[in-house]
Amino acid sequence: MSIAQVMMRPGRRGAIARRMAAFGPLATVAAVCCFLLVLVAVFGWLIAPYDATAIDPLAIFDPSSPAHWLGTDDTGRDILSRLIIGAGPSLAGPALVVVLSAIGGTLLAILAAWHGGWVDAMIARFIEVTFAVPGLILAVVAAAVFGTGFLAPVIALSISYVPVLARVLRAAALKERSLPYIEALRVQGASGWTICVRHLLPNILPLIVVQSAVAFGYAMLDLAAVSYLGLGIQPPAPDWGVMVANGQPSIIGGYPEQSLYAALVIVLAVVGFNLVGERLARHFDIEGRT
Repeated sequence: MSIAQVMMRPGRRGAIARRMAAFGPLATVAAVCCFLLVLVAVFGWLIAPYDATAIDPLAIFDPSSPAHWLGTDDTGRDILSRLIIGAGPSLAGPALVVVLSAIGGTLLAILAAWHGGWVDAMIARFIEVTFAVPGLILAVVAAAVFGTGFLAPVIALSISYVPVLARVLRAAALKERSLPYIEALRVQGASGWTICVRHLLPNILPLIVVQSAVAFGYAMLDLAAVSYLGLGIQPPAPDWGVMVANGQPSIIGGYPEQSLYAALVIVLAVVGFNLVGERLARHFDIEGRT
């Protein structure tokens, strides 16, 4: 490592600290929580203290203890282990919904902005029609037609979230398309593909990130609702929505832990991602005005 690199490192650390301070304490805490949830989802199978599906008839409704930090459920399964392992599908589903819908929404937005005319009009009508269909209803119908599980609700929600993202991205892409530098690139002989990929897409990328962060929380709620209705991931597989549903009968008996802890984790994740998305929106908006 050169002397110049060594001298630059404190400055870089200071810049990172200043950016974190500008991000805001609440949003920083939310971002850290979201990052930890992602780590748990990826490496949960390494840190879970017990098998998430192992039944222990001798440990039914055990209270919190050093052996079971969050207690056990109605079949003696460790609640903490089920929360940790359940983070995988509970976060992977919304992530797939966001990725697929962001790709579809971005393609529609760029096509509408670049071609304009009847192409833009058709895409606008498609967005209006599909936007009127609630994503949760579409996911329930897909699960009823194609069977319960992970894939059908994810694909259905991905389709329903495309117009949500496309409507916002289309407006931004149309504004970007009208700027003088786009016409200058065309005069210089740049192809439409080059302009869209190297200039138009990067300039709306911050908005894509912001919308995806916000959509993640709503997708998590929708998928948790599908699992709660019994149309998503099926028991005994651990999933936060499944845990809320499975623990509901025990609430009357005075054992709300399974439903309560799973619901709290869902709320924490949704609020965290929404806060990050909101702060990113403010950040990019401030930078866009400077």
